[in-house]
Amino acid sequence: MPDAAIRCQPPVPATEWMKPMPPAMRFILHGDTQARRLASPVWGVAFAEQSCRAMTQDARATLWLGPDEYLLLDAGEGSQTATEESRVAAADALERVLVDVPHALVNVSHRQFALQLGGPNAATILSGACPLDLNVDEFPVGMCTRTVLAKADIVLWRTRDESFHVEVWRSFAGYVTGLLSEIASEFYGR
Repeated sequence: MPDAAIRCQPPVPATEWMKPMPPAMRFILHGDTQARRLASPVWGVAFAEQSCRAMTQDARATLWLGPDEYLLLDAGEGSQTATEESRVAAADALERVLVDVPHALVNVSHRQFALQLGGPNAATILSGACPLDLNVDEFPVGMCTRTVLAKADIVLWRTRDESFHVEVWRSFAGYVTGLLSEIASEFYGR
């Protein structure tokens, strides 16, 4: 079941300002400084020690979600067709280096999908249902956080001045994309 869910993206309308992102490998890692120090070379990305920041290297990223909690993303070409075996291999490699360190590592690849919102109105569209101040001075490039979009939990990451990566639980796909489309109709019509 999880492998099929990863391969099958929820139906999301692609528009000039909102695009579904390809399937990705995702893990939640809970661990202290030692766990992050050991996991970093295996995952291939440093872990931000500053709150609400993302670190990237090639197609991989680590997003700070809370004290000692990170979202690990791999949106590389290989993860679009990644099998359950490759996700298990990535998890096994992390577990091997963390075996003697208190931690929790959970594969959440099947739980969520991602949207890219971009363009000059992206922050305004998100602000129509998100309580954060998304002015680039307050929410700069590289900042990420767990928040809400109306009634849906999301992870929001500003990847460029006018571009956001939005992690959404699959069960909220229709709700989130419908809501964003309704807000965007003010700028782009229906």
